[in-house]
Amino acid sequence: MSSSKSPFSRRHFLRAALAGPGLLPAAAWTSASGAEEAAAAAEAPLFDEPGRQVPLVQDADVIVCGAGPAGVAAAISAARAGAKVRLFEANGCLGGVWTAGLLTWIFDFDKPGFTRELNRLLEERGARRGTSASKFVYEPDEMKLLLEDLCAEAGVSFRLHTRLVAAYREGRQLTTIITESRSGREAWRAPVFIDTTGDGVLGNLAGCSWDLGEMGQDKAPQCLCQPLTMNALAVVSDVTQMQSYISFYEGDLNWHVKATENFKAEIKRAGLDPSYGMPTIFHVRDNIVLLMLNHEYGVRPDDADAMTAATVRARKEVFDIVRALRKLGGVWEGLQVVATAEQIGVRDGRRIHGRYTVTREDLMSSARHEDAVARVTFGVDIHARTKKANDELTIERGGVKKFTPYDIPLRALIAKDVDGLMMAGRCISGDFVAHASYRVTGNAVAMGEAAGVAAAIAATTKRQPHEVPWEECRKMLVQVAR
Repeated sequence: MSSSKSPFSRRHFLRAALAGPGLLPAAAWTSASGAEEAAAAAEAPLFDEPGRQVPLVQDADVIVCGAGPAGVAAAISAARAGAKVRLFEANGCLGGVWTAGLLTWIFDFDKPGFTRELNRLLEERGARRGTSASKFVYEPDEMKLLLEDLCAEAGVSFRLHTRLVAAYREGRQLTTIITESRSGREAWRAPVFIDTTGDGVLGNLAGCSWDLGEMGQDKAPQCLCQPLTMNALAVVSDVTQMQSYISFYEGDLNWHVKATENFKAEIKRAGLDPSYGMPTIFHVRDNIVLLMLNHEYGVRPDDADAMTAATVRARKEVFDIVRALRKLGGVWEGLQVVATAEQIGVRDGRRIHGRYTVTREDLMSSARHEDAVARVTFGVDIHARTKKANDELTIERGGVKKFTPYDIPLRALIAKDVDGLMMAGRCISGDFVAHASYRVTGNAVAMGEAAGVAAAIAATTKRQPHEVPWEECRKMLVQVAR
């Protein structure tokens, strides 16, 4: 029963939420809110949801939440290391930004292990373009099939269309997550969990502290973070006549800056000013291209209304630009959107506090670590936070004048506040500038691979992830490589 004026106080509501057999639902932690939100919530109507029992499944050693590049790498490597693995994904396919986000291009991919395996398999399927092992273009639907095949082969139990909605702890130990899906509400237990949601959803629900953009853990409506981008697949009449506008023609990034300048001039000739200062075309295959045209500024990825509005605006801008270009005729005649991404691309999300924080100073000093899980070779790539800043300088480097490769240690992948929880991908522990370098998907895969192995060893030997020596992980990584 709901009403405009709840008979329950906020104190009563939190007390009811905290009731249970020794389990702490971290969603009730006020540390993830802030004083202003708490005060506002005290005045808002509340609904006292009745308690209920849900089916509980305890058949996994490792549960991975989020099946993007980091998540599939973590799940596959954990399974290959001997763990029973469950992988949950909110979208209708594996791959995250690679597939549901229609990314189509890959950076910083020339690393040992799973990245090389994916590179080889995409090549065997004729699904990649380019001669570089580090950066290339791929076909998103071929990537979907490949990841499904690899998960099935490794014995990963993966579930699509399933959203994480709650997490429960016993003391510091994360023990249980709750999902909602077509099968209803279900509970899942495991010794070790990995947050590969990109936006740090599990870490937040589990009560971890975190940072977002250039700010800390607050609820300011304006996000001081990098903008969102909606990608779209399109078809053109003759791609061979468009090379001066294509950054990744046949997959090689040799013409990027000039190509974006040429492309932007054409958009302006069509009468529009794109929200992104470097609109980009990628050649996927034949006469199919990927369009990256827009930016959505100041949007918090944990605000559903803001994300919805940004998605609608972005999709409209994509179609407005395509229609305007088509009216120009010439090489643009026949330009047509084939599909827009299922999910808008998020550059900044929550960064969960870990046992080490990767910082700008690590980039400046070319940091080396004994427990290094990845060596980052991609420089700082901070997209302007406002349209005004974008018009002045689209990409900036966070004060890092001379970039040198640096290491990400395993400790940055292990949650500080909660036991039994690891992270991989862009939600690991790092500051704003460092994140703008390591967030690309080649590094996400390397992080996922290491987190999966560490989680598998910890779960199957009844240890915590922080208790597993790096040397054990390193040896296992060699064994699971294909």
